Amino acid sequence: MIPRYARPEMTALWEAQSRFSIWLEIETHALEAMADLGIVPKEAAQAVRARGGFDATRIDEIEREVKHDVIAFLTSLSEHVGDEARFVHQGMTSSDVLDTCFNVQLVRAADILLADMDALLAALKARAYEHKMDVCIGRSHGIHAEPTTFGLKLAQAYAEFERNRTRLITAREEIATCAISGAVGTFANIPPEVEAHVAKSMGLVAEPISTQVIPRDRHAMFFATLGVIASSIERVATEVRHLQRTEVLEAEEFFSEGQKGSSAMPHKRNPILTENLTGLARIVRSMSLPAMENVALWHERDISHSSVERMIGPDATITLDFALVRLTGVIEKLLVYPERMQQNMDALGGLVHSQRVLLALTQAGVSREDAYRLVQRNAMPVWRGEGEFSALLKADKDIPLSDNEIDALFNLDYHLKHVDTLFARVFNEG
Repeated sequence: MIPRYARPEMTALWEAQSRFSIWLEIETHALEAMADLGIVPKEAAQAVRARGGFDATRIDEIEREVKHDVIAFLTSLSEHVGDEARFVHQGMTSSDVLDTCFNVQLVRAADILLADMDALLAALKARAYEHKMDVCIGRSHGIHAEPTTFGLKLAQAYAEFERNRTRLITAREEIATCAISGAVGTFANIPPEVEAHVAKSMGLVAEPISTQVIPRDRHAMFFATLGVIASSIERVATEVRHLQRTEVLEAEEFFSEGQKGSSAMPHKRNPILTENLTGLARIVRSMSLPAMENVALWHERDISHSSVERMIGPDATITLDFALVRLTGVIEKLLVYPERMQQNMDALGGLVHSQRVLLALTQAGVSREDAYRLVQRNAMPVWRGEGEFSALLKADKDIPLSDNEIDALFNLDYHLKHVDTLFARVFNEG
């Protein structure tokens, strides 16, 4: 991942030093378990615990010769430990180390992402309450529909990301497994007790049954969850981008002092952050498919998944981490314009109240078909700029409603009567 879209904590998790450190943890815990079982001398486990180490540069040097990363690591480890290192990795296979390490990294990545989501949820909740009753027009198909509030828009985003948080917790739990089962997963050369010890020591659970590799359906679900979260980021980003359009301008990204929007046009204030988030969401989402294609490996094991995961593991989590933090900043600093919201709502001369008129006519004894025809007959001239909706309704002799009854149908408060109910549902009030 390029540094432009990466944050230090998540990036460090995927660096070689971190990966080799996890490998060392796994090998040390496994050796200690074997020592407790009397499979290897306790002195060997003590030596690895005391002197276990590696040199990342040296590992790269060895790998260039042997063409095998785990063997290169074990060689570097033996150079630090000495003769006792011959007991390391007994009965294990490379996948035991690689798969368990990968799952540890994904679990730790999930913890970072969960913290990111907590910050985003806090920002969405704060801004939702701030704009709880700021009325704006709701749109369907991009066209004015009926009034809503900007607070409800933000509450919808909060509910969506709360669901995403639950999904990520589930995905974290599903990926938190460990396999130390040896070649083809039969435990022929290493007892299950070793796996249980390593799993507990690493904060994982033992994989019920592995085939030398941990089943990749787990990873497919994990990366699919990241893709769903990315899609939710894009949904919010797209909403902000639409609201920032010059013709709408109900909200916009914060524009800092000295910031420039265009190299050619000094007046520009572009939604660059949310456009960036839209692009990053596409990248994260695109990594779900290869994770799903990794599920079908040959027989007990092949490594067609390996190159994929070396790329999507870091890239998906680093990108999503960056995107969640960026979206949080957008929400926290979002500029909101209630006055412009009111202007936009008034732009169609009251047409946003057409459904209320329709329903009132049916209550007055008009058939739904005739009521729809009467309302539409008076609405279409308003689209052409030929008057105000309420005035046209009052002038229509076929409308069996008094002027006062029609005026009452244009009261915005009608659309706000259940805002408190919706907030209580979303934010678990009461």
